[in-house]
Amino acid sequence: MTGEIIVTADEVDRLHAKLRKEAGAGGYNLNPDAGFAKSLVKGLLVNEKRYGYPACPCRLASGVKIEDIDLICPCDYRDPDLTDYDACYCALYISQAALKGEKSIGSIPDRRPPPESGSERKDGVPAVETSSLAYPVWRCRVCGYLCAREHPPEVCPICKAKKDRFERFM
Repeated sequence: MTGEIIVTADEVDRLHAKLRKEAGAGGYNLNPDAGFAKSLVKGLLVNEKRYGYPACPCRLASGVKIEDIDLICPCDYRDPDLTDYDACYCALYISQAALKGEKSIGSIPDRRPPPESGSERKDGVPAVETSSLAYPVWRCRVCGYLCAREHPPEVCPICKAKKDRFERFM
């Protein structure tokens, strides 16, 4: 397919309203610059149509979902970026202090690690002996929700991320 991906203004408006509502319900803030935020939302929709998942529009996605799982919006780096820089990498999400004008948003470095070379965990957490656990522990990569069960939930009860955003934690 070599044609341009078409995203309508109505699609952008609907997703922007949905993200704003979900962000507010989860204690997050979307960037109040509606034009800027909607340009990012358009990029999410383009990537959704192109790849089948809404990869961050400010990063280069591979087109292979498992390789890009950390870049699906909201990405794995949103919360640490908000803590350290008052905005996520693309600035779709901003901190309360930035929203109130108490902090300004500057350049945000990309904290995504280089591609893994081995089987070590990306988060640096050492492997834990799990043979004594009755069930594996699953962690939502978006919000950190933990659950012990045979399989991850279809949808995170906290942030509503889909099943594929969970990783085996223990």
